[in-house]
Amino acid sequence: MNEIDLAFTPALELAQLIRRREVSPLELVEIYLERIGQLNPRLGSYFTVTAELAIADAKAKTEILATTSELPPFFGVPISIKDLNAVAGVPCTYGNPALLNNIPNYDDGIVERIKQAGFIILGKTATSEIGSLPYSEPMGFPPARNPWNLEYTPGGSSGGAAAAVAAGLCAIAQGSDGGGSIRGPAACCGLVGIKPSRGRVSKAPVGDRLAGIATNGPIARTVADAAALLDAISGYVTGDPYWLPDPKPSFLAATQQKPGALRIAFATSIPPLGSADPNCQQGVLQTVQLLEQLGYQVEAKCPDFSGLVEPFQIVWQAGVAGSGIQPEILQPMNRWLLARIGSVAEYLQAVSQMQVVARQIVAFFDTVDVLVLPVYLHSPIRVGEWADLSLEETFQNIIQWIAPCPPTNATGQPAIALPVGFDSNGLPISVQLIGKPAAEATLISLAAQIEAAKPWIQHRPAFAT
Repeated sequence: MNEIDLAFTPALELAQLIRRREVSPLELVEIYLERIGQLNPRLGSYFTVTAELAIADAKAKTEILATTSELPPFFGVPISIKDLNAVAGVPCTYGNPALLNNIPNYDDGIVERIKQAGFIILGKTATSEIGSLPYSEPMGFPPARNPWNLEYTPGGSSGGAAAAVAAGLCAIAQGSDGGGSIRGPAACCGLVGIKPSRGRVSKAPVGDRLAGIATNGPIARTVADAAALLDAISGYVTGDPYWLPDPKPSFLAATQQKPGALRIAFATSIPPLGSADPNCQQGVLQTVQLLEQLGYQVEAKCPDFSGLVEPFQIVWQAGVAGSGIQPEILQPMNRWLLARIGSVAEYLQAVSQMQVVARQIVAFFDTVDVLVLPVYLHSPIRVGEWADLSLEETFQNIIQWIAPCPPTNATGQPAIALPVGFDSNGLPISVQLIGKPAAEATLISLAAQIEAAKPWIQHRPAFAT
């Protein structure tokens, strides 16, 4: 297998190659670091590359490989970490260049679990400042670009993570999602992205400052890779405000199980924010057609999301204040959002209203197992496309673009973004599957069935090959 093929090999297969001693952790790290050196200057997917740490870890793991066969599931597989999460000894900028010297002395809980699973960390990937925007172009850093077409965004706020996986600059990536920040980038870049259920993945050692709307999750090339990474990062940590029991069997095992009889609904519009563009509608309708060919009964219907828009905006904006970053160093959009934040009473009322609407949305799933929606309402924007708009105009554009994503952040339900085709600009088209609370296994089983019927793994961006 040549180096390009290795760079695009799914993470689980790389782990097996390592176990069989067909490739070493050091060889893989060197391949990815060389690709990062070649492509990242144009792609902007990494803020920080931890080459020395990665090589040292790879050398140690290569030596261990010669002496034992008792290995964790992803032993020696290279991964990236989003630059909103702390990795001990590595800068954590939160997308703000004033924080380049912010070097944590601890690992976030999810990073601990990633290390325990045997991964080797290649670096920290690009994000919008404090993860608040659906594109990854913070001032002071090169913009993250889409490897399928460098003129376009890879999405946000996990845009660097998705660009890196899609371009073969890591095997798999960790992302986070507070309003579509895993699903959007996965959709823009033709990847699988899972937003887990609330309580599935711990936010230890920090607390939850966004009323439970945000969570960490996987971005991967295949459903199996995403499921296996979700297995690795899931689980309760003492003191978590939300928690779920571990899945039985594992999420990876769910990829080999038939979903069974499912009640499936779909929609191509998000009232009151509008309908998807023809490309995004096409993705949903093609997926519905495939589901019908697979024997499922699919019905056109959708919950009412209209009461969610205003309270979700208030909670989302409050994340700027909750970040703890001094207002004077925030970038213009986040300073503007900060200025819009009202009183504590307004925030608490918004949380309550959001939870009331969330109950109504979850009640829709009493008679539906899976809802198929577009990920975004239109195809990816160009890098810098909204730069000349007012902040108010940009904010309204964002709300309209990402409209299908925030409902599951409000309800805490699981959702998966899945690639299903290409648009006229050569950019991926994706759909999202939304499930009942804590029903990731159902979504993973169905996504694996769709993936098997319409494989995607053979597609690679020309830029990266």
